[in-house]
Amino acid sequence: MTGAQPSRLIERFEAAFGASPDGIWQAPGRVNLIGEHTDYNEGFVLPFAIDKTAKTVVRRRNDTMVRLLSTFGNQGVIEADTRTLAPGAASDWTKYPLGVVWALQQQGIDVPGFDLLLDSDVPLGAGLSSSHAIECAVITALNDLTEAGLTAEEMVLLTQRAENDYVGAPTGIMDQSASLRGSQGHAVFLDCRDQSVRLVPFQAREAGLVLLVIDTKVEHSHADGGYASRRAACERGAEIMGASSLRDVGTADLDRAAELLDATTFRRVRHVVTENERVLQTVETLNAGGPAHIGALLDASHVSMRDDFEISCPELDLAVDTARASGAIGARMTGGGFGGSAIALTPVGDEQQVRDAVTRAFADAGFVAPGIFTVTPAAGAVRLS
Repeated sequence: MTGAQPSRLIERFEAAFGASPDGIWQAPGRVNLIGEHTDYNEGFVLPFAIDKTAKTVVRRRNDTMVRLLSTFGNQGVIEADTRTLAPGAASDWTKYPLGVVWALQQQGIDVPGFDLLLDSDVPLGAGLSSSHAIECAVITALNDLTEAGLTAEEMVLLTQRAENDYVGAPTGIMDQSASLRGSQGHAVFLDCRDQSVRLVPFQAREAGLVLLVIDTKVEHSHADGGYASRRAACERGAEIMGASSLRDVGTADLDRAAELLDATTFRRVRHVVTENERVLQTVETLNAGGPAHIGALLDASHVSMRDDFEISCPELDLAVDTARASGAIGARMTGGGFGGSAIALTPVGDEQQVRDAVTRAFADAGFVAPGIFTVTPAAGAVRLS
């Protein structure tokens, strides 16, 4: 993954496809500040778009052929036909753009053939939503090129359909919402029940802080059984509680839940219920006092994901514990779990100390060296040219 300049991408596109593109569109990855596995439970989340993006260089064709090329790997041009797309037919990165085409078709939108070059600097498998960045860049491009007139909310739901029904990953709407509706300097407070969004200032630098992402290099996959089993447990818990979703279960209901549910399902439910509360408290705290006061909420979120939802791993726990012990004011794993990244909200003066301590701790444990970098809230999907 390269993050190449647009001019270089245009040159690469013209060399591969023998014509100039119609434009370049980009969409960012995301970091979830807090609110994990609440989105598909119609709950609250607080992600933000990050300054790492997927770029798509696209040219509309006059036939039904789709030709796809990426700047990573050695696959060369991969061809497909818009008339024969079917869920499960693609197994590599092409399932994301093709899934978007399929979802648009299911919506009754006539999608022509096109040539596409993909470039991205969103780390793969790091829990920063590299796949959704691709989907959001593609749907933004196709919305423009087909003049479909889709709203951001409609594109969110269509990329979710692509992810759920074409790719086969039972994800919610958080990642797409952050990528399509993000704003520089703000987190996206999203109500996943009605898709309403409120932008919340999150300006760490102004508060003397940086948000470090610690990529453990343990790759995860939303399409595997761990994610699906957590979602199934949430749905089972809501049904037994007589609720349409866990959004309608509050902390006051947890004593009753403990009586009705088996121990594992109860822990899953308790995480979602308490995580919703933590999101609301984080929004309130950011508005009232700024990012310097949310550390304890980040810490509590990680404990809940580690112990109740059981989606952490040794590398994530080591990253979080070491960052906290070395100066971070709050830290948690972020993303779907079972690998990926942790975030650590850290005073600027302690940044290098935290970086060094985490790197050393991973080496001492015999883990692969982590990738550590800062992120800032960035704008959502946009046409570049």
